[in-house]
Amino acid sequence: MLHWNDRRLGPQQQNVHQAVGDFVLKRADGLWAYQLAVVVDDGAQGITDIVRGEDLADNTARQIGLQRALGLPLPRYLHTPLVRGDDGEKLSKQNGATALDTSQAMHVLDQAGQVLGLPAGLSAQTPADWLRQAVALWGRATKIDR
Repeated sequence: MLHWNDRRLGPQQQNVHQAVGDFVLKRADGLWAYQLAVVVDDGAQGITDIVRGEDLADNTARQIGLQRALGLPLPRYLHTPLVRGDDGEKLSKQNGATALDTSQAMHVLDQAGQVLGLPAGLSAQTPADWLRQAVALWGRATKIDR
């Protein structure tokens, strides 16, 4: 059983052998598979923090196992909430989601912030001000060091 802490989701665990089994490290076409490539690339770049959507949280145990096997440092992980449509699917180009109407930028930012758990209606007047406030609030909520 592999244990780790996600900075938003909290303590996590996965038995990779049971949940995933063997997984591909080198594809049939000779290219290195995603799991190994991302671990080696992150290690080579000295990546210390990985922030990605919660739909990718199940990759974490495989990557930690590879990091340990290769003697690479373990980054910190944080998996963000996803914006989902009425059907429960994540909104993405891949799923045919329509583009955001950015003519009301402050409203769109406010909606995005609420998905992340930020309070509605930040006192910002511009997108840059909103972002400064949101980053500070998100950092406190997720205990992100600066």
